[in-house]
This record gives sequence, structure tokens and C-alpha cells, in this order.
Amino acid sequence: MPDPLEIAVISSALPATLTFLFQRVERLLNPQGPEPEEGVAVPDVLVGDLRLPLQPNEERLQNNRGQLEALRDALVNYTSGEVPLRTSDQPLLRNLTRLRTTLENIYEQRLTFEGEDRAASGPFVHQKLTTLSGEATGMDADVISGNARVIQDVETVDSGAKLVGMKGRRIGPQQHSH
Repeated sequence: MPDPLEIAVISSALPATLTFLFQRVERLLNPQGPEPEEGVAVPDVLVGDLRLPLQPNEERLQNNRGQLEALRDALVNYTSGEVPLRTSDQPLLRNLTRLRTTLENIYEQRLTFEGEDRAASGPFVHQKLTTLSGEATGMDADVISGNARVIQDVETVDSGAKLVGMKGRRIGPQQHSH
């Protein structure tokens, strides 16, 4: 898990960070079920580009539902203003870090905020495979812009197997030629 102090360096961004992360939890735990988020209000303190609409991985959401509910309960008094936001509040920072890590797992995108020393926001894939005997592709899309990243850990690749990190039409920002 990332160091909880990572979020501490963004003291001026703390209210916007909390609001953004808490809104995602509320949407994911909506009793009618989560829906892709088209018009996400992305705060200025978010570094990088999110792939929109925000689309949760349903299996990961179900596996993390209990954690999301606990984190929502732990943070609700901060969002309501009952408890003041302080960058010296270690439980707050730990819970925000846990929430961000859980949301990154569910949305399969990094969420990086101003002042942090980590890769910018954007889609990522981390594949861990013991044995690859067929084909595995990390990322394949017609348009992925921003800071896409693929990590593939494969112990054994059988003869004839195929491992592809990224492929597709335009993964990074479009280049204009003069």
C-alpha cells in the first residue's frame, strides 16, 4: 500500500481530494447499482487524464464492497464538516490512501493528486500470470490517451504463447505533424 503520507503533501488539495474520492464511493455504493460516470467533475488537483466514463470492474467492486462501506463510514464526518480536515490527521490520511488504492483497483486507473511523487492519473493494467500458454494482452484500444501503463509479471511463457503489452490505434496523446 502506498505511504499514507503521500496524500499529506497536498494540504491545499485535501478538501478537493476528499470530495472527489468520496463522490466515487457514493456512486459505487448507490443502491440502484453503479453506472458508468460520464460527466465526472474532475478537480483541478488531479494530475493526468482519466479515461471516461469511469467504469468500475464489477468483480473487483463486489470483492471490495465491504471495504468501501467501511471507508465511507470512516470518512463521512469529514465530508459533512463535523470533523475538520487536517494534514496532521494520520487516521484521515490512512483512510484516504486506502480509499484511493481501492478505487484505483476498481476503476483500473491511477488517481494522482497535485504535489504527489507518483505516476500521473490514467489507465493501468497489472497482470500477474504463473504460466502463459495462450495469448495475453495488457491493453488494447482504439483510443487511450494520457498516462497509460502496463505491467506484466509472467513466470513461464510456453512455446507458441503470445504476450502483448499494448496495442491499438493511438494509445498516447495525438501527435500533430507540421
